[in-house]
Amino acid sequence: MASGKRRVTLKTIAEMTGLSLSTVSLSLRGGTTLKQETRDKVNEAAKALGYVPDRAGVRLRTGKTNVIALVLDGSEDSIDFARSMIQGIGHAIQGTRYHLTVIPEFERHLSTDTINYILSNRTADGVIITHTGPRDPRVQMMIDADFPFVSHGRTEFYTPHAYHDFHSEDFAALAVRRLAGKGCRDIMLVIGDDSTTNYHNIVTSFRKEAARAGIEARVLEGTVKLSPAEMRSVGMELAAAGDRPDGIVCDSEMRTIALVGGLTEGGVTLGREVQLIYKQTSGILPTLFPQMDSIREDVFAAGGELTRLLIRRIDGVAAQDLQTLAEPQPHWRSG
Repeated sequence: MASGKRRVTLKTIAEMTGLSLSTVSLSLRGGTTLKQETRDKVNEAAKALGYVPDRAGVRLRTGKTNVIALVLDGSEDSIDFARSMIQGIGHAIQGTRYHLTVIPEFERHLSTDTINYILSNRTADGVIITHTGPRDPRVQMMIDADFPFVSHGRTEFYTPHAYHDFHSEDFAALAVRRLAGKGCRDIMLVIGDDSTTNYHNIVTSFRKEAARAGIEARVLEGTVKLSPAEMRSVGMELAAAGDRPDGIVCDSEMRTIALVGGLTEGGVTLGREVQLIYKQTSGILPTLFPQMDSIREDVFAAGGELTRLLIRRIDGVAAQDLQTLAEPQPHWRSG
């Protein structure tokens, strides 16, 4: 090495801890048969010595990369989504043998190329994907290849696959019931990406719950392509409309900020003339609008759950046993 420093190996850790080479190796591979005290001792020594696994060697010996790949949709419109997701995954892989590779996707139609590259070159042991569609081609590719993966979102495939998803049907139902309870009779859903399963789940639940409550329900579609300035203009148009809704549900913090800006500029007093409930993924909007109702998705926790599911899938657990939903967390701040 150029620095002249001795390379830290498994033998170095074994000498420092007084443990056998096989015990150190098993511990660093995540061996669950070892005592937690032993695993902690090895991890602390490895960290203190600055041990870095020889991934090329590991791959040659085992066929494993010890890498998890997160294919992250770059077009997401939830504030803090990417950072919280990555932090959740990073927290979950602490103490395991896995490392995280993040692959941002800014053109969704190219996402299959990314999955094909991972499958062809085996650059990861498993994959996490976000923003799934009902018949997502990425999911089909990995099912066909029998490759370990987990999706943040559900699909309509008959073959089961691992997923963790926000219970968006409950999000919509909670919001509608809240608005109906506050006296709203004409409500609007402002929603973005219509290519995802999440979109269809929210819209269906929104309309069903509104019909059950006996109130008018409208869906404002196509907002995913609108800039913040254009979304603000939508808010101003709603403020001036003679048939303005008296309740709004919004599925995105970014859209909410722009929409509220337009509504207030148009002279609408939120909480009195129009009630609004939004999907919360950060702490920003509660700071800006402390009296506005929200329903929170814990994206950090989602990252952790996706990671746990994926590691179990890599370890051979059946996909149908790795399907979970996160319940919405309502925060009713106004009276």
